[in-house]
Amino acid sequence: MSKKSSSPSVSNFPGTDSPVWLPLIEPVAERFNREYQGESFELPDEVEAMPIFRDRIAGSLAAKTTSPFWKLVQPKKNQHCLDIGCGVSFLIYPWRDWNALFYGQDISTVACDALNSRGPQLNSKLFKGVKRGPAHLLQYDADQFDIAIATGLSCYYPIDYWEMVLSEVKRVLKPKGSFIFDVIDPDLPLAEDWAILETYLGTEVYLEAIADWDHLLAKANTTVVKQETGELFRMYHLRFA
Repeated sequence: MSKKSSSPSVSNFPGTDSPVWLPLIEPVAERFNREYQGESFELPDEVEAMPIFRDRIAGSLAAKTTSPFWKLVQPKKNQHCLDIGCGVSFLIYPWRDWNALFYGQDISTVACDALNSRGPQLNSKLFKGVKRGPAHLLQYDADQFDIAIATGLSCYYPIDYWEMVLSEVKRVLKPKGSFIFDVIDPDLPLAEDWAILETYLGTEVYLEAIADWDHLLAKANTTVVKQETGELFRMYHLRFA
């Protein structure tokens, strides 16, 4: 298992009025604080022997587990875009090429601090700041965004949590705005080994059936405009009714 962390405290998220979710949110924040700080994780020999762990060490795993949201909806010039669970995406993805206005929200103190420090240096016009908070409590105004993105994080919370998140996303999106969302496809060959590795890195993974996700999306009155399946995630372009 991973060694004891020295990363910043993750308690008392701004605006968090649902303490029932904190026991699930805090370990995810803790794990990614450690990762962004470059801390090492001590794993059992049998986990380090797994091919997926070797791919992680070699740097080739990220390409298999990243959802290229811009293939479904590429942000356009001056569009207001919210990246939920953004990590350090403004430093990685070509926001400057798109000339789209970037807003973020994340539970990692390390990611938020890094982006708020470096983002304005990269492009003070496009970077509009990152707020710290969980996905079910978005700290933005209604009808503010043309595009919302939430990729790479649905797997860390049970499916009923996402009913609240979808409601929040609908609130902050403009009418006919686009939501890019991804979920693990548990039938893909990579899914089970990835879930095992993530668990040992400190974050439990929920392998929900695609049919259950489709039911939730229909219940939330979304229309699936397009979808695409990668090596781990199924990515959706959604619009709300």
